[in-house]
Amino acid sequence: MIVEAAGRLFFGSGFARVSMDDLARELGMSKKTIYRHFPDKRSLLAAVLDRQFAAVERTLEAATEEAEGRPFGVRVQRFLIAAGSELGRIGAPQLATGRGDAMLRQYVEQRVDAVVYRRLDELFREGHRQGLLPAPPELLSEITRGALERLLMSELPRDLDWTAADLLRATVDTVLYGAIRPTGRGIDDEQPRAVIPTVRDDDQEVGP
Repeated sequence: MIVEAAGRLFFGSGFARVSMDDLARELGMSKKTIYRHFPDKRSLLAAVLDRQFAAVERTLEAATEEAEGRPFGVRVQRFLIAAGSELGRIGAPQLATGRGDAMLRQYVEQRVDAVVYRRLDELFREGHRQGLLPAPPELLSEITRGALERLLMSELPRDLDWTAADLLRATVDTVLYGAIRPTGRGIDDEQPRAVIPTVRDDDQEVGP
């Protein structure tokens, strides 16, 4: 009951703005009762985040199971959209990168890495093993992580009048298939594969 009420207040008003007095009034109990279960506000927030990340993990597992057997691009897309929606819902990017308690930021970063990015890394490695991704999976993971976190904190959805889900789909398409499609190709044609340079020759002249 304490964790549920704290979650409502922390995510509704902001962690820094909520005091233990506010929480005691919300629950109709004394602070002494709360402190018997949680020695300080930080430990209470950790319990709130544990509960939130458990919900994120369940959502990602469901999205992964639902996309099982679908084309690889669809599986990546469904995973990232689910992850972006859940991380945005709990405010994880702001907690991880904003000002405040350094230990809290580290905790959130570790949880996001364990719950979201390790799964994403394995998905890209699987695609690479199957020959579907010629680019190094580590590169794709790094690009996609940065794009996902940036979109969650950006004003771009509002500026473009797109939903966050639309932007995530466009991001996945760009990462997996490239930003430029040759003219005259249909949208159902085979997507071009990225070309990864293997030899660098600084003396080679580049033609027009």
